[in-house]
Amino acid sequence: MSHRRERHGRGLRGPLALPNPLTGAPVPLRSRPQRAEYFTACVSQAVGRVSANCPQALIGIDVGVEDVPGAVSGWSRDRVPLAAAVGREPDRNGQVVLYRRPLEHRARTRKGLRILVFRTLVEQLHALTEISLEELDPEGWATDDDWD
Repeated sequence: MSHRRERHGRGLRGPLALPNPLTGAPVPLRSRPQRAEYFTACVSQAVGRVSANCPQALIGIDVGVEDVPGAVSGWSRDRVPLAAAVGREPDRNGQVVLYRRPLEHRARTRKGLRILVFRTLVEQLHALTEISLEELDPEGWATDDDWD
């Protein structure tokens, strides 16, 4: 008997992935989104939520994602930044960069990651725009302690 398993993240192999013998249609296999895809979805959801609550907070601000922080001064091995923000200048927009791997490492669950991404984005926008946290987050996720 041959043992088949998922190798190198390429999906299932074997009879489950073959077309349905009665209809000839491929069998749909559901899978969870990969970590990077889920993180991007969390960032999109957070930006959408901020945009719905306080659209002026995102005017002139670009939001981006990087896997890990580069060689940034001001952090050590004991304290890795979760995000970085650069203020607006006359010739360019302000920027908020969320670091995927440190945020994923900090969160215990997917729900916790979603909330942590939103909190981090709200804090960075608050620091850049000086808009109050209550205006950026009227529902109070940024102050809610039940996120794990």
